[in-house]
Amino acid sequence: MRSRVGRATTAAVLGGLLAAGCGSGGGDQTDPAAGKGGKGDSAGYPVTVTDCAGARTTFTYAPKNIVTSNAAGLELLLRLGAGDKVIGTGFPPGKGTLPGELDAQAQRVKVLSDTVIPKEKLLGSGADLYIDTFASMNMGGGMGDAPTEEEFEAAGIKHTFLKSTACAATSKGPVTDLAAVEADITSLGAVTGTSAKAKELVDGMKKKVDAVRKAVGATPEDERPTYFFFDYDAGTKQPMAVCNRQVANAVITLAGARNVFADCDGDFKQVGWEDVIATNPDWIQLGVRDRGSAAANEKAFDEAQRWLESNLATKGLKAAEEGRFLRIGSERTTIAGVTNADTVEEIAKTLYPGKVG
Repeated sequence: MRSRVGRATTAAVLGGLLAAGCGSGGGDQTDPAAGKGGKGDSAGYPVTVTDCAGARTTFTYAPKNIVTSNAAGLELLLRLGAGDKVIGTGFPPGKGTLPGELDAQAQRVKVLSDTVIPKEKLLGSGADLYIDTFASMNMGGGMGDAPTEEEFEAAGIKHTFLKSTACAATSKGPVTDLAAVEADITSLGAVTGTSAKAKELVDGMKKKVDAVRKAVGATPEDERPTYFFFDYDAGTKQPMAVCNRQVANAVITLAGARNVFADCDGDFKQVGWEDVIATNPDWIQLGVRDRGSAAANEKAFDEAQRWLESNLATKGLKAAEEGRFLRIGSERTTIAGVTNADTVEEIAKTLYPGKVG
């Protein structure tokens, strides 16, 4: 990942959870028998996962006290039915951010920090598992004083990552599908003893994406609309491009669009507005981070759209002149999770009206 990044940008592009395939494929060493047993017993264990460098972490039973680095990891645990194991989180979700009962459950989780969890608080939290993305990334010190692996071990905390996000910058090739995200969910299910639910979530994602592929997958490359993800919260002075190793590139590609910065190797890269203008995208996604309420989100989307329509450098873009904007949150596009598949579907419905049910 880029070596310099503001805290606000960091909150957008990071999600927190655990390990499985780097890039667009596998690479995880999860035991094939993992997760066959129920929560709280030893059936289906041991389970082994790896980090970006291949270091192995083995679980002989399901963790009982989990801390997540941010809202994304918490959400996945809630969706897996392992929310009762979470004793704390950093970067908590705003009230109303998650749907229905998930939101109610999320609000009951102890907030250890509104941003990065301080080192001593994390080590003294009583956790036996910390689900993270920050420490494995090249954050240039921007994520604070993270514990060393030796300190995690001394505190009795196993430390794992969401590799589809954490390892994105160093993946071997462009990410054009959600295989790594699905592998993360499968791996997290194995570790927490919720493999059946993980399979259900992954199957649901595949069903949505397969339907989109069937509807628009045969569209020739040169007929696919071009697409720019505008990370409004990363700042307007110098735009942040979504490159071909980022999960958003897979989301855009699967939806039948062409990421205008798909030739950029890596996950994110600062570019100039002249670079965006040169691509003259057909569609622009207003990448706004969740403000915690529908009204606050709409206000932020309005601000992002007004900026593009009024700025001298961007108001002449085809998408701006024709009002071709998509109002889809940043997190569900750039952070690995179940809602990546929903975003694929939503983009495709907008770009190919009548083709995607």
